[in-house]
Amino acid sequence: MKIILTSISIFLALAMSRFIPHPPNFTSLLALSFYVPAIFGIRYLPVLLISFAITDIVIGYHMGTHWTWGSVLLIGLLSKFFLNSLYLRISGALFGVIIFYIITNFGVWFGGMYQPNFNGLLLSYTMALPFLGYSILSTLIFSTIIETFLKFKIFQHNKI
Repeated sequence: MKIILTSISIFLALAMSRFIPHPPNFTSLLALSFYVPAIFGIRYLPVLLISFAITDIVIGYHMGTHWTWGSVLLIGLLSKFFLNSLYLRISGALFGVIIFYIITNFGVWFGGMYQPNFNGLLLSYTMALPFLGYSILSTLIFSTIIETFLKFKIFQHNKI
């Protein structure tokens, strides 16, 4: 029963931040990609990916969906290396933002939105800088909320 309730909670946290109107890339996506496996264990990574798939059905699939899911998977797998302190966890979540930025914008370039050369690749990353800013800000905010929940033991965790 605990697994089901935790899974539903993960889905609701993700869905709410994706469905409520927000600036581009200002969601809990990256913070949850880091904290769900860090707090509850890698076994919840499929729950996170399924939650993304369900919300993407509503939002709409696009050519970069698999790049997004791939970055979520990588961020989740790497989260176990950033568990020892608050500073490391926040750093790990922000490292996840960089991973997401690198992978998804490579996917945008690879998908043909920019010229298939080095200049096109640079332009892909340059044009995405405003989105990176929103991702950093939202990840810091959602990480702070999650860390506050951890500090006051609002939810139980297995890893941290």
